[in-house]
Amino acid sequence: MKILNLYAGIGGNRKLWGDEHEIIAVELDPEIATIYQDYFPNDKVIVTDAHKYLLENYKEFDFIWSSPPCPTHSRINNSFKNNNKKLKYPDMNLYQEIIFLQQFFQGKWVVENVIPYYEPLIKSKVIGRNSFWSNFEISTIPIKKGSIGSMNGKHMKNWYANKSLAERNMVNPELGLHIFKCAFKEKQVRL
Repeated sequence: MKILNLYAGIGGNRKLWGDEHEIIAVELDPEIATIYQDYFPNDKVIVTDAHKYLLENYKEFDFIWSSPPCPTHSRINNSFKNNNKKLKYPDMNLYQEIIFLQQFFQGKWVVENVIPYYEPLIKSKVIGRNSFWSNFEISTIPIKKGSIGSMNGKHMKNWYANKSLAERNMVNPELGLHIFKCAFKEKQVRL
């Protein structure tokens, strides 16, 4: 199976998928891409704009996982209402990708992001601290509060000198595996 892992970060979502698939990871930050490659030497890592890469290459894949940047959707934005911090519009690339995949991609797909501070424009499945949009049923599993998993690698200690930030931004590896398995169950019921 050929898999596209967009906005790959350090690869928390993909940590438990194994190495029997052909996985292409796309990450814009070269330093983070180096860390990802350290963890997953068998994956092909491409340093480029994931949003553009999806549009130009989606037909080549059987499964697509996309985790667009979350800061403009995060509930932390509610704390900006009553102080002098500069507000930003929510980044609509999130919804562009969901709509694009719904309409044009023939394989299985999932888009992950934080639980937004606003009512989602498209209904999502919420598990733990994450929202998921997909073309398959995702069953709920218990996620321990504060449980994000852990990544250890030779480059991790140098990542912006903040390993906890890198791990906080990743999807819990057990949740990533659960969703991956949900995508390929034999029977799917989608309401």
